[in-house]
Amino acid sequence: MFSTQRVINCPNPECDQPLNAVGETICDRCYTPLIYRYLWATGKQAAEIPPETKVANRYEVIKPQIWLDTQPALLPDIPAELPNIVIPYLRLYSEHLHIPQAYGFTSLAEIEDDILLLENAPIDETGCIYPTITDSWKQASPVRQIYWLWQILQLWTPLSALELAQSLLLADNLCVQGWCIRLLELHQNTGQPTLQDLGNSWRNWVTLTETTLSQKLDIIVELMCQPENDLEIINTKINEILLTTAAELPLYLTISGATDSGSVIKHNEDACYPIHQRDIDDQLQPRLAIICDGIGGHEGGEVASQLALQSLKLQMRALLAEIDEQTELLTPNLLCQQIESCLRVVNNVVWSRNDEQKRQGKERMATTLVMSLQIPQKREQLENSHELYLAHVGDSRAYWITQNYCQLLTVDDDMVKREVGLGKSLYRQALQIPEAKALTQALGTKEAEFLNFSVQRFIIEEDGILLLCSDGLSDRNLVEQSWQDYAIPVLTGDLDIADATQELIKLANEKNGQDNISVILTLCRVAKPASMAIIPAPPAEIIPPQPLAVPDAEALIITDPIETDLTASSQALLDLSLTEEPTAPLKPSKGKGLVLLAGLLVLLLGSTTVSLFAWWQLSPQSFSQICRQLPQKVRELCPGRE
Repeated sequence: MFSTQRVINCPNPECDQPLNAVGETICDRCYTPLIYRYLWATGKQAAEIPPETKVANRYEVIKPQIWLDTQPALLPDIPAELPNIVIPYLRLYSEHLHIPQAYGFTSLAEIEDDILLLENAPIDETGCIYPTITDSWKQASPVRQIYWLWQILQLWTPLSALELAQSLLLADNLCVQGWCIRLLELHQNTGQPTLQDLGNSWRNWVTLTETTLSQKLDIIVELMCQPENDLEIINTKINEILLTTAAELPLYLTISGATDSGSVIKHNEDACYPIHQRDIDDQLQPRLAIICDGIGGHEGGEVASQLALQSLKLQMRALLAEIDEQTELLTPNLLCQQIESCLRVVNNVVWSRNDEQKRQGKERMATTLVMSLQIPQKREQLENSHELYLAHVGDSRAYWITQNYCQLLTVDDDMVKREVGLGKSLYRQALQIPEAKALTQALGTKEAEFLNFSVQRFIIEEDGILLLCSDGLSDRNLVEQSWQDYAIPVLTGDLDIADATQELIKLANEKNGQDNISVILTLCRVAKPASMAIIPAPPAEIIPPQPLAVPDAEALIITDPIETDLTASSQALLDLSLTEEPTAPLKPSKGKGLVLLAGLLVLLLGSTTVSLFAWWQLSPQSFSQICRQLPQKVRELCPGRE
């Protein structure tokens, strides 16, 4: 129990009696939720400060190197010129699932150097460090053990580039939160760590693994320890073991989606899939979920979001068809590239439509995107590889929620991310700038070559809920504050997933409400609870790729009618975007032809023929114009050529 003699300040700056006893959850005076921000104090000097010490009249030392910020509403001390020690944390901001963030600095009179404080460290809400991988290894399932090793291997390249690979060789520095590897802090290299060093650090864990899996991992370790090793080959081998082991588990998926205009705005610029019962019966369900939050007003944003959603559905159906024909497992890198290629086509459809409609400045329509796709790769008798791919642009979000934790999987594309990633500001510092939450990218705002898409791969190896939402729900940290009230009843079978979706919409209207709200919940189970009758998700019924010349092209583009609350003018614009030839000629900017040429060649020579066909149908004039710039032999492959 916390001592009632210790106090924590209310984060509400207008509270006239902000002091509260540590352990309380809301302010006794103004009823504002209290913030408990536990920090990791780095360095040997911080480790020598005993518990119950108050540092800088602000930080309570709870345990060695674990400090509680008792004044979380105040900006921590940050030097005007950021020291070199903090730069790697900023560069790795996008790896927030695995790497802590720099919080600030503090000093003591008897200590010469400032102490760097880290937030988002592997510390739970009670101030306890998450267990290390060594402590958790024997109790973990085989698929989780391999998943941990796979994550470590993915971190090897970015950390090596910053001379931080030593961080992955220290067993006490590697903590785990369920499936996720989390580093306590970053350590500069001592010497030049190699893959052989990493392989040797895995040996103790491998010896504790059950016999069949241990033999497979021994092969991986031996490959790593050879003088001439190949990281790509090692990645491929460990990925095969991971997917085949995960595929031995069952997988049950249940999905529900809903969207609402909110309590302030009368029109809805969000587009959400699935949302209707007919969506649930679609061949793409329950594997695909999409949320697009339109930008550009009700005569632009809602068109952009619907246009992106319809195009993505088409392309994901084609991608699943192509994957279904493969006899070998496809690598995560290849699948991420395929998904990114689809996103680039969708982006250029929206971007070109802006040009064709002569939209300028704030009139240009765009949309954020968060999309999940569960890909059921098969091999021999295995029915599903349990892979989940997450694509993201903008500030719509994805969360993974279990009975024990809620993890934000995405990083908003805003000014905070830009300032931190460029090494200009610490996270808390960047939040203070007036335009902190302004978006830096969205689909349709610029040509695809200038967008940085986030595509991540996850393995579903535990029961949980994947929550996708627009910022109408995620604003003000509403998900982080309320997830237990809705997710846990769903996971225990006490609340239907469709009812939970509606409850979250209702909550967002009550607490936020100033924006449109979209929510999709996907309940994932890898074990059938005794008290519940779960029907396994049927494998997606794949529609084979169509030839490039079909009698009824529109039937391929629009698989079902769009039923939304679009205004009449917006619906007319959407119809124009999907079916009509534009009347205004395009004037491509300098360099556009080369970029789109490269994209066309990738699509023509690769396996995404239907994606190319989609571009032709959705934006025929821009497509034809680029085709005319291609060499004669390649131009002959273009659909619809004269």
